[in-house]
Amino acid sequence: MQLHTGGYFHIYNRSNGGEIVFREEENYLYFLRLYRRHLTSHFTTVAYCLMPTHFHLLVRVKSEALGEAQKAVGVMLSSYTKAINKRHARHGSLFQHHTRAKWVDDESYLLTLLTYIHQNPIRAGLVDRLEAWPFSSYPDLAGYRAGSLCDRELIASFFPQIEEMRAFSEGTVKRIDARYWI
Repeated sequence: MQLHTGGYFHIYNRSNGGEIVFREEENYLYFLRLYRRHLTSHFTTVAYCLMPTHFHLLVRVKSEALGEAQKAVGVMLSSYTKAINKRHARHGSLFQHHTRAKWVDDESYLLTLLTYIHQNPIRAGLVDRLEAWPFSSYPDLAGYRAGSLCDRELIASFFPQIEEMRAFSEGTVKRIDARYWI
């Protein structure tokens, strides 16, 4: 995972063999608590979505200690895996070996990823409205709930009115370019 300070990155990983990573609501919430504990000192969170078998994080690297930031991602995932292994009497790795960090090199790509990440639950048939998936930042960024993990000011720089963000996100559900699906 190659990072650079000030850059935006799409960080993602999926389970080994399609195994369910988040088996119950508490698993999602625990993952987010670990994220806050281990990663918010290194990253500004733009968006996130936790899915049953994988996760997506759209972040801006604020840390200059890039090695520590990369290590923190591994520590967080290892901590999560250990907790799931203990709770569900399982052994071994839960996530695929390497977490990916794809550099977001322009504003258009950033906005496409913002929409793509939030569309995952609809594409998977888990919900029929973006705001209905509770383990995504969309309800926070679109003003449906008051979560504090994401940088709302950044989103407001692209969409001064919440209604603009909603219209953009909801209007692109069917138009997303397949090359962005991971």
